[in-house]
Amino acid sequence: AQGGIVNRDYEGEISQFGDTVHITSISDPTIGTYVANSTTITAEELTDTRRSLVIDQAKYFAFKVDDVDKRQARGNVIPTAMQRAAYKLRDVVDAYLAGLYTSVPTANALGTIAVTAGTPTDAYDKVLVPLGVKLDEANVPSEGRWVVVPPWFHGRIQLDGRFIKANEAADNGQGLRNGFIGRAAGFDIFKSNNSVLVTGDDYSVLAGTDMAISFAEQINQVEAYRVSRNAFRACAMGERHWRP
Repeated sequence: AQGGIVNRDYEGEISQFGDTVHITSISDPTIGTYVANSTTITAEELTDTRRSLVIDQAKYFAFKVDDVDKRQARGNVIPTAMQRAAYKLRDVVDAYLAGLYTSVPTANALGTIAVTAGTPTDAYDKVLVPLGVKLDEANVPSEGRWVVVPPWFHGRIQLDGRFIKANEAADNGQGLRNGFIGRAAGFDIFKSNNSVLVTGDDYSVLAGTDMAISFAEQINQVEAYRVSRNAFRACAMGERHWRP
């Protein structure tokens, strides 16, 4: 869900769960032929279509730290726990967006492609290049293209001699010297453990631009408070009462 993969153009327009953001699209202008001293130029009225982006999901986290644990721990454990909570929220979002591969039109899908361990060039030749062709045929701009792959796929690319040799790399080896493949076949390459395992050992590999997905989120409220010990005792008693 990071910038460059999805767009967040409408994020500032939401405040709470259930909000609806209206996205307006304008039709393409017609390109006409102009003849000097002859053509009468008439302004074309463009049509617009409106789609709705509904904020239909809400997530939360809540944790507590015992006073004794907090006292005995080195440093303040609360900021660390908050960082982990933020990471977990981000991970949930990424997993959700990765699951949108099922919404890809059949015409834009390559289908099942065999990327064998013994042939490292398969990743580039059978997947990345054909994905680029699919985007070309769909009139998707070349700028800002990305592809998200599982870690094992990323490892296969690094075994391809065309990307190991710095003098043959598209970025003159700058990315390779840092151990990271930044670009290949016109794509910015991202690896993610949230790449969906579809079935067996088949994973989804997604490619596109940030024009395809609009994403909006808003953190409504985060607060710290002291939990009543009596309340926990009451809850515990209630659980014992109802448990068979």
